[in-house]
Amino acid sequence: MSSGEVEFSVPNAGKPCKTWYQVIGDLQSKSRPLVALHGGPGASHEYLITLSTLNRSYDIPVILYDQLGNGKSTHLPEKAGDVAFWTVDLFLRELDNLLSHLGINGDYDLLGHSWGGMLAACHAVRQPSGLKRLIIASSPASMELWVSAQSVLRSKLDPGIQDILTKHEEAGTTESKEYEDAVEVFYKRFLCTMDPWPESLVATMNSTKEDPTVYLTMNGPNEFYITGSLRTWSVVRDLDRINVPTLLTNGRFDEAQDSTMLPFFQRIPKVKWVTLEKSSHTAHQEEQERYIEVLHQFLTV
Repeated sequence: MSSGEVEFSVPNAGKPCKTWYQVIGDLQSKSRPLVALHGGPGASHEYLITLSTLNRSYDIPVILYDQLGNGKSTHLPEKAGDVAFWTVDLFLRELDNLLSHLGINGDYDLLGHSWGGMLAACHAVRQPSGLKRLIIASSPASMELWVSAQSVLRSKLDPGIQDILTKHEEAGTTESKEYEDAVEVFYKRFLCTMDPWPESLVATMNSTKEDPTVYLTMNGPNEFYITGSLRTWSVVRDLDRINVPTLLTNGRFDEAQDSTMLPFFQRIPKVKWVTLEKSSHTAHQEEQERYIEVLHQFLTV
C-alpha cells in the first residue's frame, strides 16, 4: 500500500491544487487496476477501503483517491457556492490527470459509488480507449429520478419525522440539530443499516461535515433535499455511448432505488445488474463478502 499526491492544474482555483491518492497492490502486476470514485460530491475515500479486499484476495490493484475539495486533497472553502467552479467537468479532468500520472490511462477498470458512479458514467460516455470495464454502484442516471425516489423513501418514515424535515426545509433551518437528527433516521434506513456504522463510513461522513463546500454547492444539505447545481443533472441521453461491459449494483433498501438506475440497464449495450438483498446504499460494507465476489466475477471473467 502506497500513497502520494499529484499536482492538478486548475487555473481559476487561485492556488496550487493537489489530488491525494492511495494505491493498494502493485500496478505492475498482471491484473488490471481498478480505480474507485467516492460519493458526495464532497465525500472522501475512507468508506471504500473495503474494496482493498480485491487486492488481498485476488491480486487486483485498487486505487482510491480524494476528489478535490475534501479529504487529503486540496481544500477550497473560499469557493463555497461557486457553481461555475465546482462542475462535473472539473472532476472529470481530475480523474484524467490521475490516470495519466499513474501511467494506467491505457488500461484500467473504473468503479463509481453514488456520485462517483454519476462521474464514472460521464467519463465512460466519452469512450476513453483505456477503460475496459465499468461498475456503477448505487448511482442515479438522472437527479430527477433520484429526487423522485427519495420522496417515496421519505414517505415511509414516521409522520413526525417527516413533519420535522418539512418544517425546517420550509424555514431554511436545515442546520438545526432537530433537522440533523431527523436526517439521521433516514440515513439509518436507506444509507447504511449497520449498527453501529463502520468507522470508515463515519470518517467519510465527518470529512464532509468538516468541509461541506463541495457537497452544499453541488448537492445540498443531505441526500434527499437537493438544492445544489446537480439538481438538473442527467446522463440518460448519452448512455448508449458507453461501449464497455458494465456492472450495475444497488441494495434492496438503497437510496438508489431501481427506478433511479433503470436507464443504465435499458440503454447501456453490454450491461449486468446485481441487487444485494440485505443492503441499503453501502452494499460494499453491509454485504462485503458477497459484494466483493460479485465484483471479482465481473472483473475477471
